[in-house]
Amino acid sequence: MDVIEQVRLLGKAIQEDERFIRYAKARLENDNNAELQAAIGQFNITRMELDRELSADEKNEEKVKELNEKLRSAYGEIMASPAMVEYNTAKVELDTLVNQINTVISKSLDGEDPETCETEAGCTGSCSTCGGCH
Repeated sequence: MDVIEQVRLLGKAIQEDERFIRYAKARLENDNNAELQAAIGQFNITRMELDRELSADEKNEEKVKELNEKLRSAYGEIMASPAMVEYNTAKVELDTLVNQINTVISKSLDGEDPETCETEAGCTGSCSTCGGCH
């Protein structure tokens, strides 16, 4: 079996993992949640209005302030919705799995034993390469 065939098996194993299943379910539920999608749509419209106002030659500071408040409020409501909380929780868990997989691959490419290398990358001190803090 060549490397690509083994990677395809890894892909299947990922799709069978409970973290991937939870994430896929949460993503689908968000996509099908009409109320959440309407809120996201309104958020995007407000963001475009704010961008337009900020790009105007003569900015209306009161309008900018009003749109910023509206945007923050909409964002807070979207992120606090149970469907979005579940999605974000599932995404963090899946991202952790992907980071562990990438760490094993990276350490294997550096010559470490894939059977015994640590799956946590650790902090390199550079936020640009970070997958997120604990």
